[in-house]
Amino acid sequence: MPDNSLKAIRMQVMWNRLIAVVEEQAQALLRTAFGHVAREAGDLSAGVYDLDGRMLAQAVTGTPGHVNTMAAAVGHFMRHFPVATMKPGDVFVTNDPWLGTGHLFDFVVVTPAFVGDTPVALLASTCHMVDVGGIGFSADARSVFEEGTLIPHLRLRSKAGLNEDVLAIVTANSRNPVEVRGDILSLVSCNDVGVDRLIGMMTEFDLASIGELAVYIIDHSRAATHEAIARVPEGRYRVEMNLDGYDAPILLKAEMRVGGGEITVDYAGSSPASIFGINSPKCYTDAYTVFGLKCAIAPAVPNNAGSLEPFKVLAEAGSIVDPTRPSPVTARHVVGQMLPDIAFGCLAQAMPDSVPAESAGSIWVLAMGSAHGRTGDAKVANAARFNVMNVGLGGVGARPGKDGLSTTAFPSGVGTIPIEITEDQSPLVFWRKEYLPDSGGPGAHRGGLGQVIEIANSEEAPFTISAATFDRIRFPPRGRDGGREGRKGSAKLGSGQDLATKATHMVPAGDKLVVELPGGGGLGDPKKRARAKIEADIASGLVTPEAARRDYGFSD
Repeated sequence: MPDNSLKAIRMQVMWNRLIAVVEEQAQALLRTAFGHVAREAGDLSAGVYDLDGRMLAQAVTGTPGHVNTMAAAVGHFMRHFPVATMKPGDVFVTNDPWLGTGHLFDFVVVTPAFVGDTPVALLASTCHMVDVGGIGFSADARSVFEEGTLIPHLRLRSKAGLNEDVLAIVTANSRNPVEVRGDILSLVSCNDVGVDRLIGMMTEFDLASIGELAVYIIDHSRAATHEAIARVPEGRYRVEMNLDGYDAPILLKAEMRVGGGEITVDYAGSSPASIFGINSPKCYTDAYTVFGLKCAIAPAVPNNAGSLEPFKVLAEAGSIVDPTRPSPVTARHVVGQMLPDIAFGCLAQAMPDSVPAESAGSIWVLAMGSAHGRTGDAKVANAARFNVMNVGLGGVGARPGKDGLSTTAFPSGVGTIPIEITEDQSPLVFWRKEYLPDSGGPGAHRGGLGQVIEIANSEEAPFTISAATFDRIRFPPRGRDGGREGRKGSAKLGSGQDLATKATHMVPAGDKLVVELPGGGGLGDPKKRARAKIEADIASGLVTPEAARRDYGFSD
């Protein structure tokens, strides 16, 4: 076998091994995290970077919003702490929304790897914290200063040990200090695991540097992405989407330009930044826009600096997809997680029959707490204090040739949090959590179903729910190619009152919170759906006989 062929095989083996290294790094975080959002839902990411700050590999475990924002975040660390100044034992940290992953709840930790005293790579990880102070997980803040504690780029650990002052500031401002401290230390530990495995790999392959491997990974990934983009017809494609917003609807406008081996998405004309915390910082806008494009165009190309390079995202500073400091951003995913559907809307014009219908998009974060400080002392005098988080998942849009996935977090990819966890950490009780029949958009391929969730307090006391991320209540996921829209979401009290805004609402003692998650849009003419599939949907309780007759023209 020619030497160049052997070298290519060796490079590919090392590339795969590098992905395994960061996957073990992510699994270490998943298994040691204290907060249930990271531990149970997997709201985290891990990656390895070369000394120029270029991402070489990401863990399979994790979310696109974290991984793709981290791709840029490491470069910001390097501007604050140049590689030449880094020492063995160093660890750096920040939760700056504009220079990290988009809001204060995500801490990014970076650790340099050394062979002797020579730096060889950087390991980074991030995860969502349960609480970072301020007003909590809510869109009610009018600036980032109200949203919680911002930690600028700081040294968290040196050879002398942990910087306990940083940890003291974070824990002193958190309602869940044990979980937050534990999660930060888990980030440190998982990076240490990544460093150990990387150095072990370099020893095994007799590498003094990963520089040549980095060039191989980036060049091949870039070339593969250019090749995939070349299959997309050149041109300009435009799409618009309406979202509920907070106090007023949001308009997202995008133009996708394909040409010269690159794709540019320009959000010019989108709504201005909101005065409430639903704005998506540019790093987060970039992350989910590019994720949508890669899903449809180059899903098999590993995610790294090379495969991301051919995609460009433009936005007007001060818009809802590029807010400037100090705009509030806590619920940034209510906009950001809709952006893959923007990408699909453009690609549907360029590549018909290749993308799914619209999905529920934004996961509904069920951030719930006791009502202390929000109501009269007499109503909560004997009530437990708590601050917990669960998630509600809607349906994914129908896919070419397939129905949409039900109650699945696309595009974030996070898992659900078992109700037993939330019930153990609070007096809340989940009375119902099940599929919502008829919520999937009718089509030749049906949209995925949303779910209905009912929650009450077992104590005779009120509790609060932040509706910051509840969306598609006014504007449901749209169908495609003749498919119909999915069912709108809804949020209300068991007694009947609608929770109409993204504000923090009070659930009175003895009442229930009832949320119905949106269903995904349908794909293709519903009248063309196979009879056997309709019968199976009816038998499974996913579609009622009445809806089958109304939407599909089904007859017994």
